[in-house]
Amino acid sequence: MLTALDGVYGDLPDAVTVAGRSASYEDLLGAARAVAADVAGAPAFAVTATASLETVAAAVGGLLAGVPLVPLPPDAGPAEREHILRDSGAVVVDVDFARRSSGWSGKAPAAEDPAMILYTSGTTGAPKGVVLSGAALAADLDALAEAWQWSAEDTLVHGLPLFHVHGLVLGVLGALRTGSRLVHTGRPTPEAYAAAGGSLYFGVPTVWSRIAGAPEAAAALSGARLLVSGSAALPAPVFRDLERLTGLRPVERYGMTETLITISGRAGGEVRPGTVGTPLRGIRTRIAAEPGAEIGELQLTGPTLFAGYLGRPEATADAYTEDGWFRTGDIAAVDEADGVHRIVGRASIDLIKSGGYRIGAGEIENALLDHPKVTEAAVVGVPDADLGQRIVAFVVAEGVTGAELTEFVAAHLSVHKRPREVRFVAAVPRNAMGKPQKKLLLTGEFGPQEG
Repeated sequence: MLTALDGVYGDLPDAVTVAGRSASYEDLLGAARAVAADVAGAPAFAVTATASLETVAAAVGGLLAGVPLVPLPPDAGPAEREHILRDSGAVVVDVDFARRSSGWSGKAPAAEDPAMILYTSGTTGAPKGVVLSGAALAADLDALAEAWQWSAEDTLVHGLPLFHVHGLVLGVLGALRTGSRLVHTGRPTPEAYAAAGGSLYFGVPTVWSRIAGAPEAAAALSGARLLVSGSAALPAPVFRDLERLTGLRPVERYGMTETLITISGRAGGEVRPGTVGTPLRGIRTRIAAEPGAEIGELQLTGPTLFAGYLGRPEATADAYTEDGWFRTGDIAAVDEADGVHRIVGRASIDLIKSGGYRIGAGEIENALLDHPKVTEAAVVGVPDADLGQRIVAFVVAEGVTGAELTEFVAAHLSVHKRPREVRFVAAVPRNAMGKPQKKLLLTGEFGPQEG
């Protein structure tokens, strides 16, 4: 699983750098072996997944011992933390990176054994534990290495949280499997990204938006080979700004905790804003659409899928169709000519049925973001006695009226896709990965709205 730690790529003194602290592969492996000795025999173990060398050692130690790691969000409240620990049965481990072990005599885990349990929140209920096997992790990272031409010659730079798939699996285990040098910036600031000197950069749209707003920092990334965006849709204006400032067209990819990354643009391939590319090696996709509809639920199958929700067989069964395809809950469309996928939004909130039309919120959001006075946009459908649902746009903008924005969208898209109502807000609430929290917009729980 961890090719670089097997000694294939030598032992750089700064092979892994996290928040300014560096370690060689030998240092990392020594700390990881100590973790493996501590957790051996446990059903699972948990660490507070800060941006630190300790978290990296915990991830590697769990893989060595064959004990699944449960990464705890550093900002988790007492109730969430208690639920995760109780549900997973994990023992909490404090990792001391200075403590080393020269050998590990435990039995190597089987590929299908659980390697990680990541907790993800749905629309209702407490977070569920997503069980990921070592085989799924390996299949995904190898497919991504192929798609992104990712190798030991790269230096990967990112500053993403280490309790999500993006930061921990792709951003840590991916670097270790390919042998690429890893620089985690601690915080994903434009200045930190600019100073890191990477060839491969990972970010979420919020990170890329801030970099695009710092032209000098963005220009420093022009020597990179590939910029990758994920976890939420990258607004088309940010895509174009990055291309103008760096000379690079950022690649978008699509995935979920339950599936890992399944669809992506390719290094050296054609990249279009608003699209997430084509399925990775081994992944098959299909669109479950109503007759005559261009968009529908994205369903998929392949070797990267999770082993199930921990202790929840009914929820696991409900996540699949009768013929065994995973229901993503995301609405998508596929270009018939080249198979490129476009994610429209979540079925639960981003598929709007208005006046007999099925409309994707993401398309309207991208149109609004093309207006020069709009900096953020989130679109939802609200109940309407006449239309079934009416399109409501929450926007952050100055010097423009709601009527002007409605006309702008109608001129760019079909008239039936125009917002029936525009509400101006001070900011669009987002989670740690930059995804809009639309339910908070509808309830107003995130703060006062602007007139």
